[in-house]
Amino acid sequence: MSSAEPAEPDAPGWELPLRLFLAFRQIIDETHDELARQGHPDMRPMHGFVFQAIGAEGTTAVELGRRLGVSKQAAGKLVDTLERLGYVERTSDPSDARRKLVRLTGHGWDALHRSALLFDAVRRRWTEELGPDRMRAFDATLREMTPGDMWRLDAPGWFGGT
Repeated sequence: MSSAEPAEPDAPGWELPLRLFLAFRQIIDETHDELARQGHPDMRPMHGFVFQAIGAEGTTAVELGRRLGVSKQAAGKLVDTLERLGYVERTSDPSDARRKLVRLTGHGWDALHRSALLFDAVRRRWTEELGPDRMRAFDATLREMTPGDMWRLDAPGWFGGT
């Protein structure tokens, strides 16, 4: 750019959250399209949040709702859907037979494993397109500008809140 050309104006503030959301949406849509091809056609973006909130040890529907920021009833409906699709199962809590735990099935773990590999593939492609230096700078900037605790899973409740 010569000194005679005007600099590109800064983008308006409202564009920043939309661009960040579009990047998120692009990654999620691409991942879910490929998950569908790999045997998970019923996976939805919300399910990833639910799987993470269930965790490796499982959880109760009440705790799941709390982690997701949704009501116990909404969490129960999510569990019903995921159980019907074969991603989760309800089991007795070994420490308290009165409680039911929600746990991922093999099908659920397979979806999580495949999605992790697909996210890595997206990252590799972005690194190839941007170059390693720009990707590292992008990562560093995002880490600098966002909270350190990135494991907030309450997006379903936050998006759906009034």
